[in-house]
Amino acid sequence: MFLSRLTLSRDPQVDALAQLLNPVEEGRRLDAHHRLIWTAFAGDPQARRDFLWRDEGAGRFLVLSARAPAPTGLFDPPQVKPFAPDLRSGDRLAFVLRANATRTVTDGARKRHRDVVMAALHPVPKAERAARRDSVAQEAGRRWLEAQGTRAGFRPVQADVTGYRVLEPPGQGRRRPRFGVIDLEGVIEVTDPDAFMVRLARGFGRAKAFGCGLMLIRR
Repeated sequence: MFLSRLTLSRDPQVDALAQLLNPVEEGRRLDAHHRLIWTAFAGDPQARRDFLWRDEGAGRFLVLSARAPAPTGLFDPPQVKPFAPDLRSGDRLAFVLRANATRTVTDGARKRHRDVVMAALHPVPKAERAARRDSVAQEAGRRWLEAQGTRAGFRPVQADVTGYRVLEPPGQGRRRPRFGVIDLEGVIEVTDPDAFMVRLARGFGRAKAFGCGLMLIRR
């Protein structure tokens, strides 16, 4: 695995495309960044997405990938380093995670993925939802992370929701995507290093193509 920092090129020709590559409106920016990151991994047109990414703002991105990103004229030369942390059971790690946190609901033969915050807000009277959204997001986010940990080799020690918003990247008709994004940070304890590393590479939650799922860790 490789952990890379990609920064939009300061070349005047690239800067002239700023409104296309880094739009002001958040939904369009998410869609543009989704396409932009692919340019660094476009060497094999048959390859499936094997990377996770996170928007750090101001044209900067962190990327965790199975292959190193290739140089491209849209970015400054990528800063790349191998990612192979030596983890042991009981290690405690600080983390940040931006995720589309969902739970699977079975409706007959059909499976749907429901945003955990939207689902938790559903029984709350509409007049109270705005006032209670932050507290509901805190509880729903922590519960979701605990469930993730049982399957991914870690235990949350401290988990705080620092933000929640609903995004709508461009789309057509009923295919227009709409999903919640939750930001969590805190401390986790590793319980199964092998399982944790496998899941770290795969990412957490859904909407990974749109910059969700990358957990950043440090001791």
